[in-house]
This record gives sequence, structure tokens and C-alpha cells, in this order.
Amino acid sequence: MLRIGPLLLTGASATAATFVLAAALVGALVHYRARLLASPLSISAALWIGFMIYWSVAARNVAPTRSRESAQSRRVHEMLLYGALLLVFVPVPGLDRRILPSGTLVVAIGIAVQIASMLLARSARQHLGRNWSAEITKKADHQLVRSGPYAVVRHPIYTAILGMFVGMAVVSGDLHAFLGVVLIAIAYYRKIRLEENNLREVFGATYDDYTRTTRALIPWIL
Repeated sequence: MLRIGPLLLTGASATAATFVLAAALVGALVHYRARLLASPLSISAALWIGFMIYWSVAARNVAPTRSRESAQSRRVHEMLLYGALLLVFVPVPGLDRRILPSGTLVVAIGIAVQIASMLLARSARQHLGRNWSAEITKKADHQLVRSGPYAVVRHPIYTAILGMFVGMAVVSGDLHAFLGVVLIAIAYYRKIRLEENNLREVFGATYDDYTRTTRALIPWIL
């Protein structure tokens, strides 16, 4: 659910609008930070915008929803997400100092991490199919997907988004960008706890068995 003034959007239209707004936010940040256009971070911004456009298109093909998290809960997650984006791209006074060495190699590593994470998100989205939702939901004919990246981690899309933020922070090299990574990690820690409780309600003991053979985000580690 997304409210824009008097306009109330729900379902796939709300998801698409959310990603379009996020893309507009990144675009505004690029415009605001004029020096970004001449820096490698502009590549990260372009990749992020392209990812959100793809995601908004893919969001149209989802199964009907039986129930969803509250609008307030979803709003908390969106505020954390947008706050993390601001921290990645905006030179916050007092936090605009470099903590990584500058150089082509560091930038290349950051871009590579971001692209690899995008490819992981795309693969996970394809395996999830119509079960995907931007919100925590119970779907009609909800299925527990265990194929592809879901065979080793339970939330590969969240792994991918966190990876994209890490990649962007490495490209930036500034302290504020890494604080953005911390904020998005908090956002997804919160969302994973809520989502796993929801999935236990849907799948019961089957989901408990699944959690015993997989990790939440990083294979064999976390």
C-alpha cells in the first residue's frame, strides 16, 4: 500500500510506484551532488536506477495476496531504505571523509560487487516467481521455494540488496556511505525477523526444517 496525497495505490501498482519514487530520489541526489556526475559513483547510481526499473517491471507478475503487513510496518522499512540511500550518496557534513584508499582497483571492486549482487537478485526473483512481494504477505497458493539460490540461503534478494549497498559504499569510499550500509542492514534484520515469523505461520514445521538446512543471508555463515 502506498499513499501519495489523495491517491492510494495497492499491490503491484504500489510496488512499481515505490521503486519509481526511489529512482527519482537517486536521480535527485545525483543532480544535487554535482561532483557525482564526474565521479565513479555516478556508475553506481545508474546501476541502481536500472535495477529499480527492472524490479518495478517484474513486480507486475505476482500471485494474489491474502494478507499483508501493516502500512505502518511497511512505511518503517521504506524510511530506512530511503535513509540508507541518502547516506550513500549525500556528503553529510562531518561524515564526508574517505576511509578507503582511492584508485581504479577499489572502484572496480565496488562496481563488480554491485553487478554480482544485481545478478543474484535477478536469479532469486526468477526462482521466486509469483510468490514474490515487496511486502511481508501471505499469498494465495503460497509456495516455499527451495530452488536456485534459495537452496543455500533463505533471503537471497536481501543478500543481493545488502551487497549492492556494500558495492556502492566501496565505490564512494566515504564514511557516510558505509553508515548507509549499517542502516540498510538494520532495515533487513528487522524485515527478516518479521518475514520468518510470517513464513512459519504459513508453512509450519516445513519451514522449520528449511531453516535447519540453510542460512538466512550468507551460505554456511549467517
